[in-house]
This record gives sequence, C-alpha cells and structure tokens, in this order.
Amino acid sequence: MGQLLAGPFCGQLLGDMGADVIKLEPPGAGDPMRLWGQGEEKVQWEVIARNKRSVTCNLRIPEGQQLARELIAKADVLVENFKPGTLEKWGLGPDVLLADNPGLIIARMSGYGQDGPYSDRAGFGGIGEAMGGWRYIVGDPDRPPARMGISIGDTLCATYGTMGVLAALHHREKTGEGQVIDTALYEAVLQVMEGLVPEYDHNGFIRERSGSILPGIAPSNVYTCKDGPFMIGANKDAIFARLARAMGRPELAEDPRYATHLARGRHQTELDDLINAWTSTLTIDEVDDLMIEYSIPAGRVYTAKDMLADPHFKAREAIIDVETETHGTLKMQNAFPKFSKSPSGVRRPAPSEPGQHNAEVLSELLGYDEARREELAAAGAL
Repeated sequence: MGQLLAGPFCGQLLGDMGADVIKLEPPGAGDPMRLWGQGEEKVQWEVIARNKRSVTCNLRIPEGQQLARELIAKADVLVENFKPGTLEKWGLGPDVLLADNPGLIIARMSGYGQDGPYSDRAGFGGIGEAMGGWRYIVGDPDRPPARMGISIGDTLCATYGTMGVLAALHHREKTGEGQVIDTALYEAVLQVMEGLVPEYDHNGFIRERSGSILPGIAPSNVYTCKDGPFMIGANKDAIFARLARAMGRPELAEDPRYATHLARGRHQTELDDLINAWTSTLTIDEVDDLMIEYSIPAGRVYTAKDMLADPHFKAREAIIDVETETHGTLKMQNAFPKFSKSPSGVRRPAPSEPGQHNAEVLSELLGYDEARREELAAAGAL
C-alpha cells in the first residue's frame, strides 16, 4: 500500500527477488506513478510496477479498509508509505494487523519516521535529501545546492526498507514473530553521508559543495577529451604511478606534490588541470585504451544510448527486453543483484490497468466469487 516512489520501489525490489507482490491502488486512475516519467509516452510505471498484481481498494471507506485487512491477514509483508497515523486512522494500525497475523512484517516508510516532533509533517524524497545532508553538498560551490536527476531519497529509503524486510524475515524464521520496520527518508539519506557528522563533531569541519570532485581525493574526476567527457579514478599511490606512466610523465609519481595521497589532495586543482590538459589532446577511445593497458580505473560517462550499445551490458544482461501490455517491447534494467541459486528476474509486466487482477487475487486469497466482487464494487471499495 502506498503511492509514488518509496513504497512501490521497495515492492519492485522484493518482486524482482521473487516475492508475489500485490499492489493496492485507489479505484479509478490508480497510482499517480502511472503518469510519471520523461518523454511523450510515460513508461516509468513499467519498471516500478513489474512483477506486481494490481488490486483496487478504496482505503478511505470501511468496506475498503476491511478488504485490505483481510488481504493483509494472508500476507507475509505489508509495505506502506503513508503519512504516520494514516493506517491507524483507517483502523489498520500495526496492533490490529499483528493481532490478525502475528507473523506479519510491516515496512513503514515516511518522511521523518513514525515518532518524533516532525513525524506528522508531510515529507517527500527531496525534503529527506535536504534534511539528511545530501542536497547541501551536491553541486558547484558558487551555486545553490543541486539535486541528482533521480529521486535518490525515495530509492534509498526503499532500499533500506527492503533490507529491513529481509532481516525481519530471518528473525521470523527463528522466532515466528512479525515486527514493524520504521524507515524515514531523511535517515536513509543520513546513512550514506559517510563521515559528514563525525567530521563536524570532532574537527568542526562542515562539508561544502565541491562540484565534480571529492576534496582531498585526487585524481578522481571527469576530464575532457577531444570528443567528450571521461572519468578517471587514480587516487591510490600505485595507480597514480601507472597513470603517470600512461601519460608519458613517470616523474610525476616521484614529484613531492603528487607522490602521496595527502600531497595530491593538497594540490588537487593543479593536478586535475595537468591531467585535463593531457586528455584534451586525445579522443575518448585513445584514453580508454591507455587506461585499460595500464590497469587504471576509468570509464566513459554513459547515457542510456551508450548503455544499450555496450557489449558488457549485453553480456551481463544488465538491460533486458520486457514485453509490456501497453508499450510493446521495452528495454529496462534487469533485476539485481544476481543470485546463483534463486535467480531474480522479471516474471510479469506491470499491470496496464488499476484492478487488473481483482478477480484473480480476491478469488485466490479470499475465495470471493463474482457476486461478492460486484457487491464491493457497488459499495465503492473496488
């Protein structure tokens, strides 16, 4: 249960790993995510709703709330990303659901968590990114904070929620107990902030925006070639020595300004300028060949078009063709990670219509016949 991104992405991850996911959507238009994405035809839904069956359920009326309660009583896991207190208002709080189903795992995703002074505030992924420290450090130092071109706050929250579900399933196997997982958007972002908090606590140091670099980590940047950008990461002493040889400048590895990690960090800008002056005389292919020859971590800066043409993506099946119900064959990212014994994958396309699987699911799980479904539909629950 839940809309847009955090809860549904958690459902996508679990579905990709083999879970039978039933997506509850409001009757009518369904999840607003159906209309999200770039381009003339919106296809983002085809990714986030794959491996799911759609059942419509009006959670704002008693008949819909009872239907949800009956379905959840049959479930291993409930994923929801409503504002805290919403489930309780609908009579579907954890106390009620766990009384029906003691082994139930409830993954709750919200902006600020289920308690605390901000818990009743509205929260989206971007707000979590701002509060969690992400937005402040992203972008160029002479400009306002920037953002990534994806909803990273939501997907981080969903990813931690998924990890919580898997750990809770392991706990349930040992104890039989279900439990509640409380995942806040801002705390999910906070988890990937590395040393940001202790650096301030111990050193009084506040990280600032640094553009395309990590301050003190050099060389590690996107450099300009004759025909476009290229990423090089040679910030380890031995790797930098190999880069120096690849550049035809082996003496740089012995230069006191660049010989050690700390020295390169102090002279980061001039070192980047030096490397950029070299790459700008070569094509991407020429630099790439040298990086491979000298075993230096490096790579092209890919767009989706580049990914589709790359032989490694093809060999790993990182991108697959999925036959969708609405848009024909679509290329999209494959399920991930890879398992040797229980393969992940895309077993079914995204449902094209809200409630597409009402009859199938309600008959299978609850034994509802057509008359009962018509009764629920007449009440506005389906």
